[in-house]
Amino acid sequence: MRAHNERLLLSLIRRHGSLTKAEIARLTSLSSQTISVIIRKLEEEGLLQRGDLQRGRIGQPSTPMALAADGVLSFGLKIGRRSAEMVLMDFVGNVRDVVQLTYTWPLPAAMVDFARKAAAGMMRRLSHRERNRIAGMGIATPLQLWKWRERVGVTAADMDAWHDADLTALLADEFPFPIFQQKDATAACSAEFVFGRGSEFKNFLYIFIGFFVGGGIVLNGALFPGSSGNAGAIGTLPVTRDDQSAAQLIDTASIFGLEADIKAAGLDPSPLWTEPDGWSKFTPFNDAWIATIAPHLARAILAGCSIIDFEAAIIDGDFPADIRARIVQAVSAAMETFDLEGIAPPAIVEGCVGRQARAVGGACLPLFDRYILSSTPFVNEIE
Repeated sequence: MRAHNERLLLSLIRRHGSLTKAEIARLTSLSSQTISVIIRKLEEEGLLQRGDLQRGRIGQPSTPMALAADGVLSFGLKIGRRSAEMVLMDFVGNVRDVVQLTYTWPLPAAMVDFARKAAAGMMRRLSHRERNRIAGMGIATPLQLWKWRERVGVTAADMDAWHDADLTALLADEFPFPIFQQKDATAACSAEFVFGRGSEFKNFLYIFIGFFVGGGIVLNGALFPGSSGNAGAIGTLPVTRDDQSAAQLIDTASIFGLEADIKAAGLDPSPLWTEPDGWSKFTPFNDAWIATIAPHLARAILAGCSIIDFEAAIIDGDFPADIRARIVQAVSAAMETFDLEGIAPPAIVEGCVGRQARAVGGACLPLFDRYILSSTPFVNEIE
């Protein structure tokens, strides 16, 4: 119970930015004495820090408490089909360091080598105290990475290398802290839930458009991974192409489709993955791609809302913010072309974590294990 109450206070303070003891008491059923004891302990452990004394209110002056950014550090490793990324994140979600790698296709041994070298380089740049604050590493990677070989364009042998690879175990032999793993799109959903717009909604569908499109789900203010960890896997939704042939959503709403169009025109699509402004080189292709994916995404959102009454659909992806804004606008417009009778259409909103969402979501996993509740406390809101 004590550990739960500590995580409850940390979760509430994270959600609100800062809280006084009186505000915490109003948000929970905990006594003032219990709150004081917990705050004192968390402050001594370096997890909380005091803000400026608040005056001018009724009663005694009060001191808000906030999370101490240096209180906890964690690594997040994203392994994608075209790139890998390691981030070092602090307790309030700031990315302190980042290392990236691009490739044609990842192999397990190469990913372990990348993680070892990237983390070692980051730790060398930390002080002794900071190294002792590392809570662990979270891996965000697609489930069944060996599937969809035709779309990815690699050999069966390279695909099969992942069949028996236990990345968590391999990395556990390399590092002295806990290693966690989660589906990449669910991890991205975690990042939006903890550090983005997720706290605004109790129920939402999250869509992350990467090489393949994927998703995650939050229900009643809590992440919902599902029985196999694959909840929100909207990429497998059946769809119909313009020629009426059957396909999955990954075929009609993923970046690999844009990549294929650029290749077919005889151009090199690698700037999509390797250059921050690389998308600006392919404006005509971007325009056509956005027009193509928007109705398919809108239909997928409506399919989800016909089963679960989502308040919002949050869209993010491995692209610049201006592309994200255009996609949200196009999906919103496409929604208006469908018959919405019997469905309360959700708000279509932009995510705000961005391209690093999967790696940041991986870095959230050690926080969920020790410091933060995986559900948002929507209780007795402060007026």
